[in-house]
Amino acid sequence: MKPILFPSDATTFTTQGLGALTDTLSCIVTEERNGQYELVLQYPITGIHFEDIQDRCLIYAIPSPHRSAQPFRIYKIDSPINGIITVHAQHISYDLSGIPVRPFTGAVSCSDALQKLIDNSVVSNPFTIWTDKYVLGDYSVTRPQSCRALLGGSEGSILDVFGKGEYEFDKFQIKLYVSRGSDKG
Repeated sequence: MKPILFPSDATTFTTQGLGALTDTLSCIVTEERNGQYELVLQYPITGIHFEDIQDRCLIYAIPSPHRSAQPFRIYKIDSPINGIITVHAQHISYDLSGIPVRPFTGAVSCSDALQKLIDNSVVSNPFTIWTDKYVLGDYSVTRPQSCRALLGGSEGSILDVFGKGEYEFDKFQIKLYVSRGSDKG
């Protein structure tokens, strides 16, 4: 599948959007466990959709052979070198960084805490959650923070309070596994 360019406000990816980026020279997705999830695309300035590639647009691409296509939001477009631009994009889940969560108390399980992050978002939050972690604990948010920061990587985050786990971001769904993948021996 060739990467497909979508406008910045797209939420479904069942069409060809603004068009397939058929002139793409390379498209590499890097995903680290509970970390970076980014796309780097090289595209010629002579490509049919060169003028359409803009900051905040979405690129819909397959991150690996065994995964379904995912949306990545463009955050940086390098100046052309030898007629080729380099486009940097982050998975749509990074939009959670711009969604503040108001303080709350009373979450008693990991799944309850994840749902309260969504329910207590100050602005509209298009993300849904799922987890296979059945861990009990006392979780609260004492000051407004971004939804993504509360998932992990900081003191008081979901991973900090409920123990290790591995996130998978699938379009607008946040999945928290006890262990992502399987042990093949």
